[in-house]
This record gives sequence, structure tokens and C-alpha cells, in this order.
Amino acid sequence: MNLQLPTDDEICVAFEQGQAAILDLFHEVSRQMQELAQQMAQPAEALQALQARQAKDSRNSSKPPSSDGYGQVKRTERLRKSGDKPNGGQPGHEGQTLLASEAPDRIETHEVLSGGHCQAPWLDIESVGYEERQVFDIPAIRIEVTAHRAEVKVCPECGRASKGSFPEALTQAVQYGPMVNTWASYFPNQHYVWVERTTEILADLVQHRVSEATVLKASEQLETGIEPSTEAVKGMLRDAEVLHVEESGLRVTGKRHWLHVASTEHLTSYEVHAKRGQEAMDEAGILGAFNGRAVHDHWKPSFNYTECDHALCHAHHLRELCFIDKQYQQSWATDMGDLLLEIKAAVDATPEPAMSLSPPELEGFEKRYDEVVQAGFDANPAAVSPSDGEVKKRGRPKRRPPVNLLIRLRDFKGEVLAFMSDFRVPFDNNQGERDVRMVKVKQKVSGGFRTLAGAKRFGRIRAYISTARKNGKNVFEAIRDAFDGNPFIPSPETH
Repeated sequence: MNLQLPTDDEICVAFEQGQAAILDLFHEVSRQMQELAQQMAQPAEALQALQARQAKDSRNSSKPPSSDGYGQVKRTERLRKSGDKPNGGQPGHEGQTLLASEAPDRIETHEVLSGGHCQAPWLDIESVGYEERQVFDIPAIRIEVTAHRAEVKVCPECGRASKGSFPEALTQAVQYGPMVNTWASYFPNQHYVWVERTTEILADLVQHRVSEATVLKASEQLETGIEPSTEAVKGMLRDAEVLHVEESGLRVTGKRHWLHVASTEHLTSYEVHAKRGQEAMDEAGILGAFNGRAVHDHWKPSFNYTECDHALCHAHHLRELCFIDKQYQQSWATDMGDLLLEIKAAVDATPEPAMSLSPPELEGFEKRYDEVVQAGFDANPAAVSPSDGEVKKRGRPKRRPPVNLLIRLRDFKGEVLAFMSDFRVPFDNNQGERDVRMVKVKQKVSGGFRTLAGAKRFGRIRAYISTARKNGKNVFEAIRDAFDGNPFIPSPETH
């Protein structure tokens, strides 16, 4: 709208009519100025919102690093503060120095052929000692063919033939053994090697090239072999005290699907689903029966599971607070970030066997927390209500990022500060994010999954591999055990 200022004649007429007419004139001008200010604020807010979206990256929001693009993020800037520890290995770290073996597999003796001084022959002289040097190497590997023959005998009494029994695993006239299947499934699932390149690796290493169909079938057989472990791990996760849950986009059949992870320090479970919300989490079959504490990044469907407690990830909070401080120049965000890190330092400094900060510490930190949240609301006053006659928009009015975060910090105070009253609760959800990361590497290598069944199969196998690694189990041996009918299952007592 255009501001309609009164003309000189209108001012004179109002002056002649008295005080009431002059007030009406100025009230009309004031009303027009308020409407104009509101109209001017709308593009300013839209511009700020656009700048805020463009300013978000993986360092100040939940966006993945792959969305940053090239040259968009200053990589030297990070949230983690410099500590007192020097670079390199820390005291107590177990090194990887190559040590001599006390029981070498083979000994090769180099005899003294002639003396170094008088050149006399030394063949008949007994040695008085040895100087030993050891070489660690891998022997040449070749595929081994074993012919199984079932003996056939004819009974001299009745004349009927009888045949010996083959082992149960031998079902074909010619087939591959469990070690070939282990190799064929190890490279694609542990190291994300393409199927064709897996066949090339086997040809180079064992001088025998298997077909691509053999590689694919090996993973199918492995998925079947690890079923007891998959179900056992899900049961242990349902019984865990603290559970990390996370989800991330995954490209399947050219469309966005979702990878859902539920994990602990020793256990991992993946579920690939077309949906992101509760339908997918119900199908995963873990959260519905879980009654411990779930740690996540405030994905709202997670709160639909009311039988368990919840805790929120502060790595996400710190990134959001950093964004608000830089984009909106609001000091309360820095204060909140510093306070969360101060509480974390107090938790880390509390000696065992304490499982919570002391009551005075809890009370003091909660009071300061409330003060910072209130300072945030003071810096973000409520929006101007619609004027009379203006059409009100349906639904909840759109709020700026600082307000959204403040409401979350206020309404979920217990979930935000859970880590200081229960030391079993971690400060962040990094465990869940780390477990997601390796599956995302697979997507970077392959670009996506051709079938949903293949994506689900890869998720189950990766969960088995992840659980084995977390428990110190050799991955190759764990895969071999699964093909032998004895998949690795963690001991429930350790979790």
C-alpha cells in the first residue's frame, strides 16, 4: 500500500473542527504506517529465511556432508574444542609394532660355507648359536578341489547295490564350498566392492574366477545363515537400558527410502523401509517393546513410543545453536552451548561410582538453563497479531528457527538434561550416527540399490558384521561361521 498523508487543506479543516478531528487524522496516519511496516517486514523476514537456508551446512545443522558441495564449507571450522591431549597415540594406547613370533611356521637355516678370515671349510663344525630374523608373509593361495566319492558295493547275498552317504552340505554334482562363499560375500558386504570386481579379485588371488551369480547367491545364503543372530540381537536391543535410534535417506530403485538403525555399543540392527515414520519403526520390531531410554535427534514419531523414556542428542543442539548465533546474532545461543558443554565437563569429572550429579549441582544447572531459555524468548518477542479486518491464515503460524529451538528446549527440558541426572545416558547420539555412516558409504560407492530386497539383505548382513566387530570378533571368521551353520551371537550377559 502507499502511505496517504493528509493534504494541507485536510489539516486546516481538522484544525478548525477541533481536537477530536486532529486526533482522528493522526490516528489514520498511524494506522497506515503500521500496515506499511508490516508489509515491509514480510519481505525482510522472507529474505532472512532464505539467507538462513543458504547458510545451513553440515557444520551448523543436521544436513549431511554430501549436501555441502565443493568449496562451500570452511573445513578448518569445527565445534569440537581443542583439548589438552597431544597429537598421536595417547598414554596406555596399545601399539601395533610387528613382534617376532615364538613359534614360527617354518624355519630356514643359512649355513656357514667358509670362514671369513682364513677361508677354512666349516661344514663339519658344529654351530654354537644362531642369529634370527623373521619374515611375515602370505603364502600363495590357490583354490583347492576336493572330490567326494561315495563308495558303491554290491551285496553278495542279494545282489543289491548300496552306496555311501555324502555329507549333508553336498547337494550338487559340482559346487563351491563355504570358504569360496565366505570370500564372495566378504568383499561386497564388508568392503563395498562391486560384484564384477569381486569376481576379478578372486581370479587374481586364487586363480579361479567365479560368476557374478555366484557372488550374489553367496550373499543370499549368508542372509539365511545369520537369521538366528539377527533375531537374537533384536531381542537384546529391546532389553537394553539405553538405545540409540537414527534414520537416514537411502536410494533404492531410484527412489528415496529410509535406513533405520537401532544400536548400542555392542549391538546393531538395520531396517530399510519406504517410510520414515512410525510404520517403519513398528516393522523394525524394536522400539514397540523397548522400555529403556531411547536417544535420538527429536524425530517426532519417536515420541509416539510412550513405554520408554527419551533423551535428545546435543551434537544436533550444538550445531543448531552455532547456526542461530551466526545467522541471527543471538547471544543466548552461545550461552546455551557453553552451558551444555559445562554440564558435560561436570559429568565427566564426577568420579565413580556416582551415577548422577549432586542435588545442588542439578538445581544450579537447571536454574541457569531456565534463565538462558527465558533470555532466548526475550530476544524473540511474539509476532504482531493480525489487525482488524485482516484475514488470518489457517494452521499454526510459521516460526523462525530460534523460536522453534527455544520451544523444544523449554518443552523437553527433561529429555535435554537427562544425561546429567543419569550417567547411563550419553551426551549425544554419535553411536547411532556412526552406525548409519558405513551404510551411507555403500551408497556412495554404488549410487543406490537396484531392489528393495537387495537393500534389506545388505542391511541385515551389515548389522551382523557391525555387531561382530563391536564384540571383537574377526569379520571374516564370523561370515565363515555363518556358512558353517554357527553364526556369531553375542552373549546376553555382556549387554
